[in-house]
Amino acid sequence: MDEHKLSAGKRTSFGKGAARKLRAAGHIPAVIYGHGGEPQHVTLPGHETALLLRKSNVLITLDIEGASELVLVKDVQKDPVRQIIEHVDLIVVRKGEKVTVDVPVHVEGESFSGTIVMVEHATISLEAEATHIPESVSVSVEGLEDGAQIHARDLVLPKGSSLITDPDALVVHITAPRGSSTAAGGDEAAAEGAVEAE
Repeated sequence: MDEHKLSAGKRTSFGKGAARKLRAAGHIPAVIYGHGGEPQHVTLPGHETALLLRKSNVLITLDIEGASELVLVKDVQKDPVRQIIEHVDLIVVRKGEKVTVDVPVHVEGESFSGTIVMVEHATISLEAEATHIPESVSVSVEGLEDGAQIHARDLVLPKGSSLITDPDALVVHITAPRGSSTAAGGDEAAAEGAVEAE
């Protein structure tokens, strides 16, 4: 997992008005929690932070006015209409420490012709080392037929990760639309046989 670096400033003014001024100046207000210390209020560079937050579970080395802090993005608050980042919650992590994160499920391959892949859980919860968080967990549906199911327990997890999501949780299942050629294939074959016999 890549580590990214950002320069952060200490925040001394609070409230909605102060936050609005920060955002207008191209900064994002953030709070750093963790390891028993007092929450630290900081500002992050808007553009660079927005680029990093396109990925999930980003690990960031912050330079807070000369002091270094390794943090993980825990929560991002956005304006529901304009999708502007309004606030970021960060947690302090240590190398070798285990953290619980939600990781996207990446579906690979194509299921049997005429079937539909239904993703019931787009993410799963894992416990992983803070510095080795997987970007995604891949699952193959190649050639799977109607009725096939993949549960959380069936997923192949990256080394060093353990499953937090309920093992019985249905992650992906394969279905065929009613009346589709897949479901009616036997009848069509029988009809073709009858025509040939005539």
